[in-house]
Amino acid sequence: MAPVFDWSIRQFLKEAASSAPTPGGGSVAALAGALAAAMTSMVANLTVGKDKYKDVEPEMQAILARTAALIEELEALVAADMEAFNAFMAVYKLPKETEEQKAERARRLQEALRQATDTPLKIASSCLEVLRLAEQAALKGNKGAVSDAGVAAYLGEAALQAALLNVDINVPLIKDASYAAQAVTKREELGREAVKAKERAVAVVKERLAGR
Repeated sequence: MAPVFDWSIRQFLKEAASSAPTPGGGSVAALAGALAAAMTSMVANLTVGKDKYKDVEPEMQAILARTAALIEELEALVAADMEAFNAFMAVYKLPKETEEQKAERARRLQEALRQATDTPLKIASSCLEVLRLAEQAALKGNKGAVSDAGVAAYLGEAALQAALLNVDINVPLIKDASYAAQAVTKREELGREAVKAKERAVAVVKERLAGR
């Protein structure tokens, strides 16, 4: 099957709505994050080349470069999320008739759980960077496109919080207490920072809209 980003929108929706295990919540979150990055890039593209915004053009160019990279990162993370879930499901098909098989199955399960936790944390981290770029775009980008920066902020935070739900469902099954604690700490940090970044960006959007 072709990579997810080569699918039509209709095909993605059909597969996500089906009983197929993937694409699931993590992949949908990563795609939403990529859309948030695209909206941020749109604001920057509508700012670059405008005499009125000449002073902020270097910053907009930097946003364009970073959002392009983030879209690529999130595309890779869609695939990584699907691979992680497939690996997790494959563990349940392993034999468990002997003690050795049971031990191997348990070991593989813990590996799969870590992978299924690390990937959404990476998705969330990428989404947080998108949110911070959306805030910059809202603050200094083309005022005529400021509402698109708001879309990026709302969508970016939703994508991040959605990805973190996959951490929540996997961490309780992980036996390595140190790893689990670190994952939870990172999860809480990302969640808090996302709310702050979204609120800052939306406040700027509303202020600039009010001043039109």
